[in-house]
Amino acid sequence: MRTHPLASLARRTQTGVRALILASLVLASAAACGLTAHAQEPAPVPPMPIPMPIDDQPSLDDPAGTSSAYGGATAAQPTLEMLLNENMPALMSPEVLPYAPSGTAETGKPGDPDETALYMMARLTPDGPLIDSGLVWRVYSDTINDQGELDLVATSKGGDAEFRLKPGSYLVHTAYGHAGVTTKLSVQQGQTSRTVVFNAGGIKLNSAVSKTIPLNSAKVRFDIYGMDFNTRGERKLIARNVRPGTVVPLNAGTYHVTSRYGRVNATVRADIRVEPGKLTEATIYHNASEITLKLVNAFGGEAIANTAWSILTPSGDSVVEGDGAFPTYVLVAGKYTVVARNQGRLFSRNFEVSPGHNTEVEVRTEDGNAAGLATE
Repeated sequence: MRTHPLASLARRTQTGVRALILASLVLASAAACGLTAHAQEPAPVPPMPIPMPIDDQPSLDDPAGTSSAYGGATAAQPTLEMLLNENMPALMSPEVLPYAPSGTAETGKPGDPDETALYMMARLTPDGPLIDSGLVWRVYSDTINDQGELDLVATSKGGDAEFRLKPGSYLVHTAYGHAGVTTKLSVQQGQTSRTVVFNAGGIKLNSAVSKTIPLNSAKVRFDIYGMDFNTRGERKLIARNVRPGTVVPLNAGTYHVTSRYGRVNATVRADIRVEPGKLTEATIYHNASEITLKLVNAFGGEAIANTAWSILTPSGDSVVEGDGAFPTYVLVAGKYTVVARNQGRLFSRNFEVSPGHNTEVEVRTEDGNAAGLATE
């Protein structure tokens, strides 16, 4: 049985395989966390738009999505092979056409005597082992059709791939998670073999409030962007809604990562470099907490239903609005004003959010100035 390429590289470079990048970031408006960005050649561009990976991540407000993609193992450190094998199904494209070139058992058709065999293999690095699973292959013609597109000739997924093609020139796009490379090659009569080298690595992201204060990972998601901006001043989105602890294969290079804690204003950013054949782990720190709002008649009383809420900055700017008996929001540390509306009446109070201290904020109909109750 083959050893997974990242796992093999990790064993050969035990002292240098994992780079821990700790980014301590504060308010959403703060600058990137200081992780140094290095100039890098742009990632290869496929000849046609490639479908995004499966976006099956649960909502940030869905408590059912609390388990990590690799099962949350804590007793033993998972190997790179285990992590990638468990994460790869969710990272592969859902729109893979069945591999059905002529002259195969899959088609049941006789082989075309004018066709020739193309055998493709892939490695993470030039001296790494062959990748035997998780690959997506797409073969395109190298000329544009009447619709201004390249014709998709054949596809395959798994490890090595063999295609039956007519002699000529083709573009082959190979994807491994979010890493991809495009190869132009000429197929001659007989058999043609080619090995693709990704020059790729992996990234594993996590968030916390501090080294001793974890946060609710079910409410954290990461977006991974390229470093370059388009003409509209936007970065290219590479991976979205990545769960904490998920290993994401990427082409080697520097990436812009956004960590979102909740859905309001707790967002921090970092530039993180991925080395070829290595797993880079990064923990991004949030200066935020969860607060639960309650409108009560008396201190410690029952929450009053059918209440609408508005949270404002000290200057009166709206932060978030909602409704319910006791809604919960994640807010960046700082001072706020909350306004509760119930049966045509308004009640308000000021409160302060401290990082890592989840709190109930009670607004009393009597005076609206009850103290918050810590719920750590």
